[in-house]
Amino acid sequence: MKRVAAELRVDFVNGSVAHRLRFGGGRGQDLAKAMGLRAGKTPIIIDATAGLGRDSFLLASLGAQVTMIERSEKMHALLTDGMERAASEGGQLREIIGRMTLMKGDAKDLIPELSGEAILIDPMHPERKNSALVKQDLRQVREIVGTDDDAADLVRLAIKHARKRVVLKWPAKADPIEGVQACSHQIRGKTTRYDVFMIG
Repeated sequence: MKRVAAELRVDFVNGSVAHRLRFGGGRGQDLAKAMGLRAGKTPIIIDATAGLGRDSFLLASLGAQVTMIERSEKMHALLTDGMERAASEGGQLREIIGRMTLMKGDAKDLIPELSGEAILIDPMHPERKNSALVKQDLRQVREIVGTDDDAADLVRLAIKHARKRVVLKWPAKADPIEGVQACSHQIRGKTTRYDVFMIG
């Protein structure tokens, strides 16, 4: 019998996000280091491809003000719902959600209007050879948003407008995106790497 996939929802209260909040390792995590969060430094961040909002939530939990951009109508609605539910829990969750701002639209149109010190881009990654590796919820996101064929354009635009850095989140073993300058440095994890482009 084929299992029916659970309805996709954005959940900041339970599951992997809650676990990462409690046990994630704070500013020592690869994402936080890539984005430039360190002692005494908390950049203003734009998450250009919000998706399920997990990276934004993590960064906001570490004190950053994060503006999330999502162009898919459906993902935007799921994020709005998830943020409202988390805020209604009160306490620490309300505080974290209070540092997150969600905008609907194409990041390429919105980034020039915003003043972000650090811009995070996490495009839909190229299909893996072994699709069993891709988690159920990420497959569902891909079904909603499709592939990000304009990722190179977005990275180039972000490099032009970010005040301090642009970070591209990408599979550890994938080739660099074509048509984008070489990054300044990389932070590599087991499955994910962060290509960091320092500005100025």
